[in-house]
Amino acid sequence: MTKNEFVKVLAKKTNISQEKAKEFLDATLSTIVETLKSGESVLFTGFGSFYVSNRAQRKGRNPQTGEAITIPAFKLPAFKVGAVFKEEVNKKEKPASKGKKK
Repeated sequence: MTKNEFVKVLAKKTNISQEKAKEFLDATLSTIVETLKSGESVLFTGFGSFYVSNRAQRKGRNPQTGEAITIPAFKLPAFKVGAVFKEEVNKKEKPASKGKKK
């Protein structure tokens, strides 16, 4: 699903215009990014949490030349799925009934 498709579904479910739904989605995403940049995490109970994982500097090799290189330390945004979200995704759908046999 693309962002535009998501905005259409969001607008329909919330009964607002697509423009307002896009504004809301953009504000939500930018708030998550700003919060992570400030060093905090974002927790949506049951859904999951966004957090920043710090990766230390390490040694590596250039795969083309084999030359030793230093990979600098960096911050990696990450998401950990919540229990309710995980259960919903893994929930088995009941097969459609085929009607009664006589």
